[in-house]
Amino acid sequence: LAEQSGIEFINLDGFTISKAALKLIPRETADSLELIPLAVEEGRLSIGIINTTNLEAIDFATKLMGAAPRVYVVDSESFYNTIERVYFFMENPIQENITELVNNNKESTTVEGLNTTQLTELLIQDGIRKNATDIHITPLDETVHVFYRIDGVLQHGHCLPKVFQYPMASRIKILSRLDIAEQRVPQDGSFTFSFLSKNFAIRTSLVPTVHGENIVMRVLGGTRALCNLRALGFAESDVGGLNKLFSKPYGLIVVSGPTGSGKTTTLYSAIRELNLLEKNILTVEDPVEYRLAMTRQTSVSEKAGYDFARAGRSFMRQDPDVMLLGEVRDEDTASMAVRGSITGHLVLTTLHANDAVSVIPRLLDLKIDRFLLSTALLAVISQRLVRKICPKCKKSFTPTRQYLSDLGQEDLAGKVTRAWKGQGCPRCRGTGYAGRMVIGEVLVVSDEIREMIYSAASINAMRKAALESGMVSMSSRGITKAIEGETTFEEVRRVTG
Repeated sequence: LAEQSGIEFINLDGFTISKAALKLIPRETADSLELIPLAVEEGRLSIGIINTTNLEAIDFATKLMGAAPRVYVVDSESFYNTIERVYFFMENPIQENITELVNNNKESTTVEGLNTTQLTELLIQDGIRKNATDIHITPLDETVHVFYRIDGVLQHGHCLPKVFQYPMASRIKILSRLDIAEQRVPQDGSFTFSFLSKNFAIRTSLVPTVHGENIVMRVLGGTRALCNLRALGFAESDVGGLNKLFSKPYGLIVVSGPTGSGKTTTLYSAIRELNLLEKNILTVEDPVEYRLAMTRQTSVSEKAGYDFARAGRSFMRQDPDVMLLGEVRDEDTASMAVRGSITGHLVLTTLHANDAVSVIPRLLDLKIDRFLLSTALLAVISQRLVRKICPKCKKSFTPTRQYLSDLGQEDLAGKVTRAWKGQGCPRCRGTGYAGRMVIGEVLVVSDEIREMIYSAASINAMRKAALESGMVSMSSRGITKAIEGETTFEEVRRVTG
């Protein structure tokens, strides 16, 4: 719609909306006119609209400010989610509420249960507001610190009095159905947190430390939009090959990377491109992160004994075309994935490994037969997520030889005349980055590499053969993104080493 109308598109996910703009237009008016106020700059209002012919919204904004607004197109799903979110947080300022709770209990030796419940909810809400993937509650000698992992980096959130430590740990244990009296051994649990008409699955982990229990809550679920592989950040030269690979009738495709590197998102983005009406697609995850129409999705249940391996065996009797096994964790799941792929099914899965070539010895370490692996494996995708430079405060500069040398890129000296970085602004919360994208390497298993797998060639030999056959390394992809101004050299080094 944006391309057809010539109006710029804005992705509201991660976009920081100005409070000044929100205060100009009441929630009811924004809903009825289907517009969302974005910012006020130089006496002009910026608005987002779903329908490019929404003249009523444009006229309203013009009369309100006495000047024509800057108009952007937004997608309908993120529009309604964002409207609900931003007006809620404007009417319920979390930081102020947390500060008030802390000040009211600063001199106390005990904390009321109601205050503990409210504070715990506020900290989780604040994490959701900031799109955090993890919430860390870290006790120290005299205080308790709260950190949020945002775009893969820990950011300090709050400093709380020590008096909140034990009541808050007990509250989280009660929610997670854990033993509140046990403080000597680690405990893991989970609970569901309902907020803004969505259910978020919260996984909790408590570990005893010298200052008390350290708590980490992983935030899962909510509504997340799926992009295509190109929009995720994969290079144009890789996208065509990946789409062909995911259209194969049988074989094994593995996506590798650390926790939180977008492996499941990549798999679902690829599945979405398939003809879902003509293929029977079965998935098992822990938990289901995306809901995809015409796809049969299940979640593992450790208490019921329903794991990835058992799901794979059950799927074989469900007449599948494509099977997605959320993660290869053990020998049984690895064996199930390989056997499923050599019996006429396309099997997609994820595995933790440092790079694409390292997946092969990792699978062999899980007792997979060399011949079966060489026959079944179609491709390995290894990926990381790098932060994108904030477009609002993005500035260019001339990189010096010393700057490139410090980042291990001496060979680029004299070749790269311009680099980019974010200055820091309200939209990116002063970090200079907004959002993330994929950098990845794609190892397509050729006949040469199949032979090398079967003949037990070294990792270095396989990596050399892969690079000679056209694979571009992850670090090279990252450097290209930095040269093009999508990310920074510092970010590429942080992620790829």
